[in-house]
Amino acid sequence: MIPKSPTQSRCRTTELVLPNDTNVLGNLMGGRLLYLMDICAAIAAQRHSNSTVVTAGVDNVDFQSAIKLGEVVILESVVNRAFTTSMETEINVWAEDTTTAKRRTCNRAFYTFVAVDQNGSPVPVPPIQPETDEQRERFEGAAQRRELRLILSGRLRLDGARHLHDHLAAVTGA
Repeated sequence: MIPKSPTQSRCRTTELVLPNDTNVLGNLMGGRLLYLMDICAAIAAQRHSNSTVVTAGVDNVDFQSAIKLGEVVILESVVNRAFTTSMETEINVWAEDTTTAKRRTCNRAFYTFVAVDQNGSPVPVPPIQPETDEQRERFEGAAQRRELRLILSGRLRLDGARHLHDHLAAVTGA
């Protein structure tokens, strides 16, 4: 398969927070935000794989700042790394005050998607070819996060986590 650049998968979308999307405090409900994040991340994974994708996991959803009624939600996702049939997609979320045009960071998460055929069976996906230093950092980080996910699920032993070992050695100088 021909490798693809992460920029080929990028998805950016916006939503206006309306009263029906909020809780009693006037903040966007967490479940509604996760719904929007899943769609944006899935579009990036579909663009990369050119196939139907299913959500396999969601890691590290950080709720840093509440999004208020009337604000614009900006979501941006990109595939950081592709494995055999799965992909890690990073999604970042900002809120924009429509009266001042000021933006603030609100959320970040990592979604794992699996590409599937019409029968729901996994299908291979193209590899990622990072082009910038930032893309290479995200590419390497995705391998480490994948190993951590596999360790936590019991599908990989710690001594088999090559990317995590390499990272720890680089950080500690060992």
